[in-house]
Amino acid sequence: MTDDTVRLALVGQVLRRRWRLLAALAVLGALLGAGASILFSPGYKTTSGVLLQGPRQADELLTQAEIATSSVVLDRTAAMLSWHPSGADLKKQVSASVAQSNVVTITVSADTAEHAQQLADQVAQQYVKYSTQLATNSADASVQLAQEQRESLREQVKLTTDKISDLAKNVGGGLTVESVQVRTQLEGLKTSLEQAINDLNQADLATGVGNTVVLGPAQRPTSPAAPTMTHFVAGGAVLFFLVGVFGHLFTARTDRRLRGEPQIASALGAPILAGVDVTTPEGARAPATGFLGKVRHLLGGDRPWVLPPVATSADEVNRDIRYRRVLARLATGPADVLLLVAEDDETGRLAAAQLAELADRLSVPLRIFEFSPDRPTVPDAAASSGVLVVLGAGTRTAWQLVRLAEACADARQEIVGAVLTHPVRPSGPAKPGPAAEAPEKALAGSA
Repeated sequence: MTDDTVRLALVGQVLRRRWRLLAALAVLGALLGAGASILFSPGYKTTSGVLLQGPRQADELLTQAEIATSSVVLDRTAAMLSWHPSGADLKKQVSASVAQSNVVTITVSADTAEHAQQLADQVAQQYVKYSTQLATNSADASVQLAQEQRESLREQVKLTTDKISDLAKNVGGGLTVESVQVRTQLEGLKTSLEQAINDLNQADLATGVGNTVVLGPAQRPTSPAAPTMTHFVAGGAVLFFLVGVFGHLFTARTDRRLRGEPQIASALGAPILAGVDVTTPEGARAPATGFLGKVRHLLGGDRPWVLPPVATSADEVNRDIRYRRVLARLATGPADVLLLVAEDDETGRLAAAQLAELADRLSVPLRIFEFSPDRPTVPDAAASSGVLVVLGAGTRTAWQLVRLAEACADARQEIVGAVLTHPVRPSGPAKPGPAAEAPEKALAGSA
């Protein structure tokens, strides 16, 4: 099988066996998206334009955009609106930018279309009023400065004109060296005069800068601006659903628990004697305990999804025969057998209990010992003793089994074999059938 085929198979298993959990994650993502939309959704948006008449420098245009969103303009705007917002609230709802042709574009957002239109119109009006007020307050100083510049330029022009006149009188008619120098000086003076006149004209033009004009009323938006609540809800649901799917795939890729009999036998260094079926009151799951356990049980989070589908168990007679065969294969081994099962292996503990019960009825010496899977310890060996490991398929990693084998070696216990347990669903009420074989005949026929 190729990698793509394996991935598709894993995705199919996730969708089939964890659909409740994925649906719960999608609902959770939708709820979080709805909550996020309240905080981050822009609502309704609209724009208003203000034209700055006359020639403007780039820095001046940026300054005008800052004035449009200043606290003075926003406070005055808030005082004029009927729903009484504050200037600090409007700071998050109003922005300004400079477009081409000396146009300041004011963009606003609000909770309703009517409020957005009113806010855009009021900000534009208050910006024009405040800009005009600033120009009026500085008009006297600007006029006085411009007048002084004009007088200075006119004096410069007058002095230059008089100097040219004086030099012109002293210039002779001949083409002497002195006359050429004088003519050169006259040309330079004329150039200075022309420059002075140009500066004077520009000063006059600067004092005649035009006013700011609102281009027109803002349009009322017909629908909320993206991203809307629908976008947040759908995006949150899809995001959490995909996180759930990829989280399962990542978990499956990093899962190192052994499921095949050859790999388990190699890690333990002992053969697999048999595989037995184990039924629980909940099918293949242990009873849920605690609040979190019940939630996991309801969402199917306690079901193994990377294992083959849980099969339906055979009848009780056939299950009993499998357990008897395990004991029959132990009959030729050590006289005293220690049954090792992990503390957290539910199916392994159930199978070990059933083996111990059957061994007691058949007078087979069998003792159960539960070990910690992370730090296994095994009792020291007695005369003619051995160890039988009972574990569920897909519950232990190779390193855990190697540590268990090392613990048995340290205790001088020989692992005679392992029994794999497989969870199954109950097959329903047992039908009357032929009587089971006598224990002695079953053991004799299984040897």
